[in-house]
Amino acid sequence: MFSNAFLKSFRVLLLPFALLYWLGITIRNFLYNKKIFKSSSFGLPLICVGNLSVGGTGKSPMVEYLVGLLKDNYKVATLSRGYKRRTKGYALADENTTALDIGDEPMQFHLKFPDVPIAVGEERIEAIPQLLHDRPETQVVILDDAFQHRAIKAGLNILLTDYSNLFTRDFYLPTGDLRDLKGSYKRAEIIIVTKCKTDLTIEEKQKITDEIKPLPVQHVFFTCFDYGALYHIETSENRMLDSSTEILLISGIANPKPLKAMLEQHSNSYHMLQYPDHHIFSIDDLKDIKHKFESIQSKDKIILTTEKDAVRLTKFRDEIKDMPFYVLPVRHRFLFEEAEIFNTIITKFINEFTNN
Repeated sequence: MFSNAFLKSFRVLLLPFALLYWLGITIRNFLYNKKIFKSSSFGLPLICVGNLSVGGTGKSPMVEYLVGLLKDNYKVATLSRGYKRRTKGYALADENTTALDIGDEPMQFHLKFPDVPIAVGEERIEAIPQLLHDRPETQVVILDDAFQHRAIKAGLNILLTDYSNLFTRDFYLPTGDLRDLKGSYKRAEIIIVTKCKTDLTIEEKQKITDEIKPLPVQHVFFTCFDYGALYHIETSENRMLDSSTEILLISGIANPKPLKAMLEQHSNSYHMLQYPDHHIFSIDDLKDIKHKFESIQSKDKIILTTEKDAVRLTKFRDEIKDMPFYVLPVRHRFLFEEAEIFNTIITKFINEFTNN
């Protein structure tokens, strides 16, 4: 494995390519801003959840937060790209759908909210009419990771940025992680600094807000991750995380740092098998997991994974159902008691859009 220092040095060498990338996205955004490239609107509220970078900023938990907020009062649906699925085009999840059909994150939504329409489609501008044809009762669509998909004009844009890697301090691909212009943050109505430490101070909050330089019409919020009770990947049986338990962490997410930090606080010892983001687990991977788990000497031991990884592991249901294989749920928690302010902005947008 290469060290982080080596990888950072290598990425610096790619600076000329980063400048070319910056030029490309600058031209693209200019063409949209000047309306040479067209953006289309639809006759219902569209809420976009996105970011300016590649990697994990907590988009999926934010989509889940919004679905949970809205589903009892509105006919809400989600639309994702369906990254790394083995199908193409538009698809709507049903009882026979798997992660290979729609992707891991949409599958996660489908399992959590089986009564909510969960759709995927690379071309959102084509997928929305198909979704509305299939589910004409839909009142609100949440667009998952569509901030760069400017062919559609969302009515409300929620932009996420990671506390440990703010977009203001990042650089463009492949030297950094930015996939969009820093100035594109001005297109968002709401900016959320995610994965904050739980004891973030008012002074730190103000310092970050000043660094972002929000427009007068923009709202800036701060969230941390709350981890729920572990549940068994097959039986859903709950168990508490005990500091004496040896843990084998299976992670195929973009940024496992917050998860690792949590385990360092709540467990005396853990082991880890790390895979690329959206990794499609193979039978050989499962053998490696079993071998690593068996090598842990403690009798009190479990395997732990994320909800996003779990949907890609359930295809091995017969092999893992009798193993102590647990899933760790995660959700956003708004800091500084500002959840109600955020919730009100969301519902006010929907109601005003609907009444106009």
